Amino acid sequence: MTSGTRELDPAHSARDLYGTELRRQRQLADISLDRLSDIVNYSKTQLHGVETAERLPFPPLSAKLDAAFGTGSLFEGLWGIVQREQFPDRYRRFMELAAQAIDIHEYAGHLVPGLLQTEAYARALLRVGDPEASEEEIERKVGLRLERQGRLREVDGPYLWVVLEEGVLRRPVGGRSTMREQLAALLSFTKSPRLKIQVIPDAHGEHALLDSSLTLLTLPNTTTVAYLESNYSGQLIEDPAQVMQRRRAYDLLRANALSPRDSAAMIEAAMEGFTPCEQQQD
Repeated sequence: MTSGTRELDPAHSARDLYGTELRRQRQLADISLDRLSDIVNYSKTQLHGVETAERLPFPPLSAKLDAAFGTGSLFEGLWGIVQREQFPDRYRRFMELAAQAIDIHEYAGHLVPGLLQTEAYARALLRVGDPEASEEEIERKVGLRLERQGRLREVDGPYLWVVLEEGVLRRPVGGRSTMREQLAALLSFTKSPRLKIQVIPDAHGEHALLDSSLTLLTLPNTTTVAYLESNYSGQLIEDPAQVMQRRRAYDLLRANALSPRDSAAMIEAAMEGFTPCEQQQD
């Protein structure tokens, strides 16, 4: 062990466990960090940071390490543990349940939901939300968000129904070109048989969910849980009576939204408002 390298405690955190196993496998294979850097196409500095638990591994690294060391899916499995540990306690169980859900219903009052965000849109939000974060930290969070979207592309992925406020389509998050790209992505999603998007017109006025966002998850055993988020707080609701209350509010809102076809037309019209010729005004 080189001077200045801290001792790792695998029982302390998933990050320590990952770093310990990386160091162990590397030493068993008698491979230097320089050599491993060439094999997995990551810098020596990045690999050293992961090995000392000072940096989190990016998702693609785990598969490359398993291939380099012939460890099957060891590092990909460890990455799953590391990923779950990154979410605060109030989010962790929600994220675990979301990964199992067969049906997801969302209401978004202010922003495009994470499952539908483009990379540039997500990056703009994460950057403004944590202006002091390093570029590496922002990119790590972007990677986590995009990785969650992978379930939508799976053959047995969940059905997703999203209700958006009209204002979500008008706010130029990340600038005009980024917003146009995001709206184009929403339009492409409307063509999926497993994904429906409806828009609540501004003219609808007030409703029960106006000051929050809501996610309803239906699990394989048909149980439904609700996740209510407002500003910097989130609440996972599992009590059946409380979940039903949120479900009724969501169903009423969906009934008052534009049809999926009319919603797609509104998204297309909003996209035209962010035409390329207007980018000079960003």
